[in-house]
Amino acid sequence: MKRLTAVLWAVVLLWTGAQAVEVSAPSAVLMEKETGAVLYAKDEHTPREPASVTKIMTLLLTMEAIDSGQLSYDTAITTSTHASSMGGSQIWLRENEQMTAEEMIKAVCVVSANDCAVALAEHLAGSEEAFVDRMNRRAAELGMADTVFKNATGLPAVGHVTSAYDIALMSRELILRHPDIRRFTTVWMDSLRNGTSLLVNTNKLLRTFQGATGLKTGSTGAAKYCLSATAERDGMELIAVILKGDTSAQRFEDARTLLGYGFSNYALYTPQPEEPLPTVPVTLGTAEEVSLVPEGGGALLLDRSRISELRQEIEVDEAAEAPVIEGQHLGTLRLYAGEDLLSEIPLTAAEAVPRVTYGQILSRLLRTAFL
Repeated sequence: MKRLTAVLWAVVLLWTGAQAVEVSAPSAVLMEKETGAVLYAKDEHTPREPASVTKIMTLLLTMEAIDSGQLSYDTAITTSTHASSMGGSQIWLRENEQMTAEEMIKAVCVVSANDCAVALAEHLAGSEEAFVDRMNRRAAELGMADTVFKNATGLPAVGHVTSAYDIALMSRELILRHPDIRRFTTVWMDSLRNGTSLLVNTNKLLRTFQGATGLKTGSTGAAKYCLSATAERDGMELIAVILKGDTSAQRFEDARTLLGYGFSNYALYTPQPEEPLPTVPVTLGTAEEVSLVPEGGGALLLDRSRISELRQEIEVDEAAEAPVIEGQHLGTLRLYAGEDLLSEIPLTAAEAVPRVTYGQILSRLLRTAFL
């Protein structure tokens, strides 16, 4: 079948994957949220202790429970003996003390409260051990092949390891699927217990990096200084993971370097026709033509450096024979950078067009004859 081709020029962006940046941490990853594209990687699959960055998985399972209706923000959670015995970062929960799930999530996000993380885990799974089983199953589902969790907190435990890449995967899942987590990860200062317990966020980027949205810090003697940092600018959110930084300040500086590199060199582009799409004539249909719509044109992560090279090309069927089904493929929108094809987006029928009946054909002939 002949096809009608129209060329439309557009300003779009192409990801080339260049890696012109360096950080001091032994393991690091920079990932874009929407596409999951990795913009920078350094020793990204080496298993390392993640410290409290572990709690991203604890938060992910908690937010999944909330979004599925298994848990409510208003649910009162009672602190067990085990949860109240946690060391490290905590808000000093007392045995049998109750707080809402929302308050405990806030404490985990803002001050990395180990006691709240365990209380949430026990409430959801019955015990921390059962919750850890869930953590490992979810990690496997996400493709976190370098990860073994031993607890819900990241407190030191033999064999409790993950990688920079795996942390980026679970960070992406949390912020992509559960954006409400931002209500907590962007809090700089707050309080609990009617103002008697002050919370100050451990993520210093919230005050020093434009667009910072979270996500989780962690440190122990063996893990050193770890971070999964998220930030958003111009509709693009990036995830910078730093493992085993030498100092707290250095992990934040490494994250700033990666995030700044990402925002300077890349952008998201959602393909849309630069001109109205042509219609496709329909033969033997109840309508003479059918409109087209792009199908599933997700965002592309593209390099800013090739803007001047880019164009769109639209190719549609010359005609379609009824019946036309809604969603029927009738054309293609192609995105190019120079001669490089970036993406092909199907153009489909916006509505169904039934085939005319014999009676309708006769009626049309009579109208034509008399008019």
